[in-house]
Amino acid sequence: MASLKNIKLRIQSYKKTGTVTHAMEAVSAVKMRKSQERALNGRAYAAAALSVLERLSHAVDLAQHSLMKPLPDDRGPISAETPLKSCFIVVTSDKGLAGSLNSSVIRRVEYELSKLTLDKSAVVIIAIGRRGAEYFASRGYDVRERIDTLSDDVSESDIRRITEILIDWHRLEKIASCQIAYTNFISTFEQQAVIRSIVPITPEAMREIISEIRPVRGKYAPTLHEELIKAPAAYTIEPDADTVLSVLLPQLLNIAIFHAVLESKASEHSARRVAMKNATDKAKEMAHIYTRQFNKARQAAITREVSEITSGMEAMK
Repeated sequence: MASLKNIKLRIQSYKKTGTVTHAMEAVSAVKMRKSQERALNGRAYAAAALSVLERLSHAVDLAQHSLMKPLPDDRGPISAETPLKSCFIVVTSDKGLAGSLNSSVIRRVEYELSKLTLDKSAVVIIAIGRRGAEYFASRGYDVRERIDTLSDDVSESDIRRITEILIDWHRLEKIASCQIAYTNFISTFEQQAVIRSIVPITPEAMREIISEIRPVRGKYAPTLHEELIKAPAAYTIEPDADTVLSVLLPQLLNIAIFHAVLESKASEHSARRVAMKNATDKAKEMAHIYTRQFNKARQAAITREVSEITSGMEAMK
């Protein structure tokens, strides 16, 4: 049995650990609420851009725009012999201590790669977050672009470089498509790793991404009025459709990537809050167990000493 001193040191260690994890839990809770509100409050802007896109579809042929037109597949399947590649944007965190948050996103990307039977040389990775970048780089994937240490106050302009890179790659026919993998925030205790197609741009894919920003119930749930604003409207396009779409489509693509980052940030802090709460509860439990063990050991030692004193007194008689 461990000595009383060792047991006491363990109790102190668990209490100190619980104090640290409790502080991290409180910090993550504040960051989670802030990230969630940023994602939800920005939904109106994203929904308005999507609404304009859907209404323009009744006036112009959107399929003719380069960002909405799939590249021709007459060059054969995507492989090492053809310059066409599949691009994956992987959004993970820079830090750990967030449960299975990062591993679930990575597994989702690996599942998609296996389903498409893509060779590593036919895939290009854009990593937002250190965890995803290090994972795929260590396994021989072409991590062409990476953004590490992205702050919680990330702005839309910080993501614009990634959007411009995607547009250039697609315009130069370096990539055939692009998908983004991230963690969708559902609630404090539930996050879901998802993967969405963003290039070529389709109203259906954008609608799916935007619909996930706002929860079904609660303060930020969409109202009936918002759901009903879907009727097509007539537009007078000036100066011309190509000029309007050349501004609208990159902006909509940037919004999609930006909201994926915000969703991941909210999910990260939520997962870390839950993980730290579990760690705090476990530390308290272990401290309680060792406190009982300490009391039992101390009581046994006192009983033994009293017994020895009593036996000594009886022997002296």
